[in-house]
Amino acid sequence: MILDINLGDRSGLDVLKAIKADFPRLPVLMLSMYPEEQFALRVFRAGANGYLNKNLATSVLLEAIRQVLTDGQYVSAKVAAQLVAAVKQPDGQPLHAMLSDREDQVLRLIGAGRTVGEIAQQLDLSVKTVSTYRSIVLRKLGLENNAQLIRYAQANGLG
Repeated sequence: MILDINLGDRSGLDVLKAIKADFPRLPVLMLSMYPEEQFALRVFRAGANGYLNKNLATSVLLEAIRQVLTDGQYVSAKVAAQLVAAVKQPDGQPLHAMLSDREDQVLRLIGAGRTVGEIAQQLDLSVKTVSTYRSIVLRKLGLENNAQLIRYAQANGLG
């Protein structure tokens, strides 16, 4: 299966987890418009067999599909380097790497300038739930307000 990480009304990571719960042996190659360093680790943790940025050449996509189908995994050189760095220096990861998938999603949407109400509607959550996620993200990142949260997101290419 080829799955986009951004499905508009639903997170591709949520869909991936649901698919893997029902069909654990189904190979899934995730595509994204986001750079590999932003989502690759999360995607692999969620059960994907490969991750590719959409801006790559068609030949790379075809090679990734072949590798997922024959070897079970596709990891680009860039992602392989990131995985090695994460194993060698788990403490060297950015603060947002420790966020849950939903916390990361809320951070990115706030960084993109969305209000709590807009985020609640987009994620089909209550405003109170989104506010709770926002508070957790603030605490985990050591920030105090939305302005700092937005600056953090933009500085880390998350908005």
